[in-house]
Amino acid sequence: MTEIPELAQRLTSWLRKQIADDVRVEGLDRVDFGHSAEMLTFTIVAAERTDVVLRLRPRPPALLEPYDLPRQFRILSALSDTAVRAPKVLWLEDSGDVLGRPFLVMERVAGDVYEMQAPEGAGDAGIRRMCEGMAEQLAAVHTVDLTATGLDWLGDGRDHLDREIAHWADEMRRVQRGPLPALERLLAELRASMPERYPAVTLVHGDAKPGNFAFVGDEVSAVFDWELTGTGDPLTDLGWMELLWMQPVGITSHPAAIGFDEFLAHYQAASGITPRNRPWYRALNAFKMAVICLIGSMLYDSGDSDDERFLLNARGISLLTQLGLAELGVAEKLDDGPVLPSR
Repeated sequence: MTEIPELAQRLTSWLRKQIADDVRVEGLDRVDFGHSAEMLTFTIVAAERTDVVLRLRPRPPALLEPYDLPRQFRILSALSDTAVRAPKVLWLEDSGDVLGRPFLVMERVAGDVYEMQAPEGAGDAGIRRMCEGMAEQLAAVHTVDLTATGLDWLGDGRDHLDREIAHWADEMRRVQRGPLPALERLLAELRASMPERYPAVTLVHGDAKPGNFAFVGDEVSAVFDWELTGTGDPLTDLGWMELLWMQPVGITSHPAAIGFDEFLAHYQAASGITPRNRPWYRALNAFKMAVICLIGSMLYDSGDSDDERFLLNARGISLLTQLGLAELGVAEKLDDGPVLPSR
């Protein structure tokens, strides 16, 4: 990637066309966070100082393709006047002429993200409140008025479960290097046992997990990572959150964190949405996560990425697949096939 001084110069020239001739960029730095996009932080100095985050389209092939920044920008713009604490987006540059790839710029929201570590120094009541805040914000996502916000362009979402299964099945086949008996069996079982979708069609975040929430004190200040957002069955978000809630990292690893049943009760009270068929939704999301890990494994194996986290995550593919099968009542131990990088 271009060095910081040249990046600052390019951004300054571009921002002068957006704001004023006397604008300047200060404190430009790269952020090493997440897998799906590259990020830069800096301060725009004009009539006022504005701290911002620049989200740059990852170099293809990326972990999540197609990577649609204009779509993200449009969704985040629509959420600006809702109860969802999404970052405020400022500009979209989708030509790639400025930095070589498209990017969007959004205001930098104050707060701490606990991706791997539990909060230090937070009291038990504070940890409980953080968990409740995540439930409330997920409920806010699921109760967005799609028509009033103009988000009905995302579609009516009634075929969401079919599309979700088909998409991750296609992604699995796109990267697989040979037969994958365990994942193929999980896919077949998901299709055979798919429940009736939840009656309400809602906005669906697509990556609702504790590590995508920022906190100021014990209150949620922002919800991040809207790459997979669409409309459809809100219970898919609950299955993803439950799967990530199980992991012994971040806020939910704290002894004072509430259990997921209590999280769901708080969510239901805030949203009016009744969770059901939880094992199937956990299995669906185990399949989704296993496929995402498989994509990362193949990106690492092909040399398209040198991110060691993809190598680490690849070791979870077998566990995720077996977890999904167990949720659907399949105890048979099946071969994983070539899911680990050869290098």
